[in-house]
Amino acid sequence: MDNKKFKALEIKEVDNDYKRNIIEKEINELPEGDLLIRVKYSSLNYKDALSAIGNKGVTKEYPHTPGIDAAGEVVEDKSNNFQKGDKVIVTGYDLGMNTAGGFGEYIRIPSDWAVKLPENLTLKESMIYGTAGFTGALSVHKLLSAGIPGKNILVTGPSGGVGSFACSFLAREDYNVTAATGKTDAKEYFQNLGVKEVISRSEVNDDSGRMLLKEKWDGVIDTVGGNMLATAIKSTKYSGAITCCGNVASADLPINVYPFILRGVSLLGIDSVQVNRELREDIWHKLASDWKPDHLDEISTEITLDELSDYIDKMLAGDSKGRVVVNLN
Repeated sequence: MDNKKFKALEIKEVDNDYKRNIIEKEINELPEGDLLIRVKYSSLNYKDALSAIGNKGVTKEYPHTPGIDAAGEVVEDKSNNFQKGDKVIVTGYDLGMNTAGGFGEYIRIPSDWAVKLPENLTLKESMIYGTAGFTGALSVHKLLSAGIPGKNILVTGPSGGVGSFACSFLAREDYNVTAATGKTDAKEYFQNLGVKEVISRSEVNDDSGRMLLKEKWDGVIDTVGGNMLATAIKSTKYSGAITCCGNVASADLPINVYPFILRGVSLLGIDSVQVNRELREDIWHKLASDWKPDHLDEISTEITLDELSDYIDKMLAGDSKGRVVVNLN
């Protein structure tokens, strides 16, 4: 392909500070890879916001273009896995972390990172889901595959992207979802997700030091980690299961072995980055069919590349609501 110019958000380190600018780049500046994609939509995630302020745990070298999610059309594929014009989704792997990401109009990646857009899903809808929706779906899939003993499921961090989607998917599978949240006044929001009961997160944040707690939950989807996860594990019924995908509360887990050896409880780790292609495709087809919410557009805000920097600041300040979709058309 010709060395075409395109727009991208670039984060550049200047005197120990990190500046954001919309710049013009060239195709030959992109990293090596056999698949070139014209990005139509991306989405803003907290990991992108961290990359934008120089978090070296996310991005090691600058200048850099974040964007861990991207959806668009194939321009060129040297691997012959895709045809020119195919619509594809890219989430996970190294996209947007140390590989130029979806906040640019073009990306070049290994073809194994991409999956074809399923039927009944638009490129924009795939980015309303993004990594958050994919992780929520993966959590539900793994929890239900564990063969939990009943229908009562606890979701922690239910107002976040992963938790919100998990609540919705569980409700579509006819599970009784309890949302543990600090936003107990947002009952209508949770009811619209299909949540049966909303409780204060203080109710699942036990500090008694007891080794085991009263059995309440057949399964748990935890997105926060720390003591809330420990409390959930201690409160899960015999042969129940808990998924773990976040650490916003803490990366430490203050727990003993008794829930595992006396109740047979399973703790299931969720990683959405290195998921194999077969499972990745299965999850995306589920998101395009059985688990697709009726009003997916209503939980997102669409912005342009020029508006992105302001929304990064909003996310870092905790003022961002719902999913933020970046239109690069």
